[in-house]
Amino acid sequence: MKDKVAPWKVLDSRYNYRDRWLALRSDTVELPNGRVLTPFHVIEQPDWVTAVAITREGKIVLVEEYRHGARQAVIELPSGIQEGSADPVDQMKRELREETGFASEEWYPLGAFFANAPRLSNRVHCFLALDARKVAEPALEDGEVIVTHEVPLPQFLEELRAGRRTFHGFQGGALWLLDAYARKTRDERLAAVLA
Repeated sequence: MKDKVAPWKVLDSRYNYRDRWLALRSDTVELPNGRVLTPFHVIEQPDWVTAVAITREGKIVLVEEYRHGARQAVIELPSGIQEGSADPVDQMKRELREETGFASEEWYPLGAFFANAPRLSNRVHCFLALDARKVAEPALEDGEVIVTHEVPLPQFLEELRAGRRTFHGFQGGALWLLDAYARKTRDERLAAVLA
């Protein structure tokens, strides 16, 4: 890219709402062309972590949980909110263990991206956990009702490609990063990704 976009100038910023999970911020901003936008809403959230966990038997570990925004139970990758200054991979290891009872000794960073840059302030940190195994029962928080599923990776990918599975948008991004990782490393345990 030879041209760069100039940043917006923030003229005023106010919080309309704040709690542990999110903050709604209203900004008045001036665009590089002099136009003023008011209010421009931003949702501030902590970063998220998500993992593609693959067992020694070649199954992907998924969680099923009721999601009120969708008003239905959703099957998804194990994920969580980045808490404080914890290292994202350490946070994800903890989330995988707490949500599913699975652990892995083999973790790889897949990358990070903005969750939704126009309106959300956070990033999603994605990881691959290979040779995952069940080491304990899940340690769920109050209010969490989670069912763990192990699905053969080729079956999961075929269902996704055929449109028989619906996934969070950001988790689709994690799978795209998994594809890039599989193509780069040619790890035999990820052969189904390249099929």
